[in-house]
Amino acid sequence: MTLMKDRGEMEKMRLETENGDVEEISEITEFFNGCNVLVTGGSGFVGKLLVEKLLRACPKLQTIYLLIRLKKGKSPKERFKEHFEDPLYDRLKSEQPDYTTRVTMIEGSIEDKGLVLAPETRERLKNTHVVFHAAATVRFDDKLRFAANINVRGTRDILLFAREMPNLKAFVHIGTAFSMCVTKFIDEIFYKATIGADDLLTIVDILDDPTLEYLTPKLIADWPNTYAFTKTVAEDAVLKHSKGLPVCIVRPAIMISTAHEPVPGWINNLYGPTGVTIGAGMGLLRTLHCDTNCIADIIPADYVINNIIAAAWDIGTRRRMNPSRALSTSQQGESNESSAELEEEKPPIYNCVSSCQKPITWGEYMKYNEIYGMNIPSISVLWYYFFTLNKLYWVHLIYVYLFHMIPAVLVDSVLWIIGKKPMLLKIYKKIHKFMHVISYFAMQQWKFRNDNVLKLWDKLSPVDKELYQFNVSNLEWNKYFWDYIRGLRIFIIKDPLETIPEGKKRYSRLKALHYTSLTVGGILLLWLVYFLLTTLVSFLLYFCPYFNKQ
Repeated sequence: MTLMKDRGEMEKMRLETENGDVEEISEITEFFNGCNVLVTGGSGFVGKLLVEKLLRACPKLQTIYLLIRLKKGKSPKERFKEHFEDPLYDRLKSEQPDYTTRVTMIEGSIEDKGLVLAPETRERLKNTHVVFHAAATVRFDDKLRFAANINVRGTRDILLFAREMPNLKAFVHIGTAFSMCVTKFIDEIFYKATIGADDLLTIVDILDDPTLEYLTPKLIADWPNTYAFTKTVAEDAVLKHSKGLPVCIVRPAIMISTAHEPVPGWINNLYGPTGVTIGAGMGLLRTLHCDTNCIADIIPADYVINNIIAAAWDIGTRRRMNPSRALSTSQQGESNESSAELEEEKPPIYNCVSSCQKPITWGEYMKYNEIYGMNIPSISVLWYYFFTLNKLYWVHLIYVYLFHMIPAVLVDSVLWIIGKKPMLLKIYKKIHKFMHVISYFAMQQWKFRNDNVLKLWDKLSPVDKELYQFNVSNLEWNKYFWDYIRGLRIFIIKDPLETIPEGKKRYSRLKALHYTSLTVGGILLLWLVYFLLTTLVSFLLYFCPYFNKQ
């Protein structure tokens, strides 16, 4: 029996319960029954959540192939155990203890040579039905060669390999909503990159490192970093190498922790605004160059995962018109090339964003963090919360010098005197680099269109809307941030909620110390200003005859 099912038939499918009631079957879950699924980037943030949801929601899925890089000194069994030790998988282990029978770790990687697979592994993966391409380098400061090889060459090679899969039902490329950040309105369409994917890879291959680094600013042009630039070029690779394949692109906005599943508040990284929240909450970050009125296009990670899975179902079940049958008799005499161009269906794109239905500003984002974060302070907090968003860059710089650099110099000097290694200046160097990256997105406003996402949501049956929630209209930011802050405390800081009473006591002491320091510092600053002014006046009176005569 073929795995491909007509959507009309699937809509009629029902499951008879013991009581004779009719229960609707999840069309999306049914779509994955018996499927072999390949996930690239399975050890990353998106990959882990995707694997968990597929295993939990699709119990009849045949196999998930996890493409994992070889680690020296660790056997496949050890890597498998390490991967599933994350608390993210606790619910899955409870509900489906036999999940391990449906997961196979595949040694392979996407690196400077592109997709690297052993011949026998490659042959085995040809029985794949669905591909989720989540592998990417997400660091903004990567060298262009590395970013292009991973994000562009890797995407091209995975697509070329997909052509060798005779039973392929769906291929989902996971991009980013900000890939085309050089334009203020981002639609669900392909945008022309300043350079094509194949041309960029040719340049990367023929130029040495010094020459490529010299040309990088000219190549990326108005893009703020190599990450956004190469993700844009990767979409060109999708457009060029997906012809005839069931391919789509999902572009998530800035992903933060989960809202509902498998556990509220789960996250495993400090990227983007999460890094700001942790830095400010721990008492290290005091300022950010940010417009509080700009929209923070953030979105819970589980909404993105559900959108990705639903997109695979959508592209895998939609009917594709045969171009040769679509031509009328008179049109058949025209050139095949022009007809193909007219009727070529480009892969659909889904902008998975929150700003269209549930916008939230950066000012509101930080206010929620303050409200909920200061109520449950961690015992690991280094100093009392004192953070501000500054739209004016010169004000931001004043805060940097007063509340970052001067304290760092003082602390490092004390550490050096007592024979310990200075570290705070080094920490702030990394923080300032991160601040520069996030400020690009915090000082600008983009407008998105997500019509394809809304249409996809409307296609879902009631049961699938329950199982695969990605409609942000139903998101309550107030409730979300209550879980968000607790998730950061538990999963990032590794501080359980049981220590909240102890954390509050420590926080009270830090508050007293903080305001005492501000008072003493303010008095010293006023004294210094007074001393400088009186010294200047004395100097003028002594050396200037005019003032002496007066």
